[in-house]
Amino acid sequence: MTTIAYKDGVIAYDSQITSGNTIIYDDYQKCHQVKGVRFFMSGKTCDYTALQDAYFGGVVTREVDASAIVADGEGLWCIGAGIQEGFWKSPIMLDSIYAIGSGSDHAITAMDMGASAYEAVQMAAKRDTGTGGTIRAVTVGVGKAG
Repeated sequence: MTTIAYKDGVIAYDSQITSGNTIIYDDYQKCHQVKGVRFFMSGKTCDYTALQDAYFGGVVTREVDASAIVADGEGLWCIGAGIQEGFWKSPIMLDSIYAIGSGSDHAITAMDMGASAYEAVQMAAKRDTGTGGTIRAVTVGVGKAG
């Protein structure tokens, strides 16, 4: 799957794409900018567009096996969508640590121990088979929401 971590105004994420236990690609760009909004995507790549569409008001017509951390200039959010729950958007507190994806437990533990978001994704890549490839970090400027 992936690991996306947030700490101290920085979002870090890996670039590996897997199918089962097979690495398909190890330099995929998981940060997508759509209409000025940055989506840091986790889950099935075939569901990324459906989740982004739902964020902008699109109708959820099927299960979406993807989630994202979103920086939209007003706040930082975790988003997801599905048939039962529809589109959902939860604020991320800017003074907290946060992580999503298959390596999120490893990343949160690393950040609890003092690691930066970037270092946390590096640590997750050592233990989570769904995390790897190039690790990237982006500083996000967000407003008061979240």
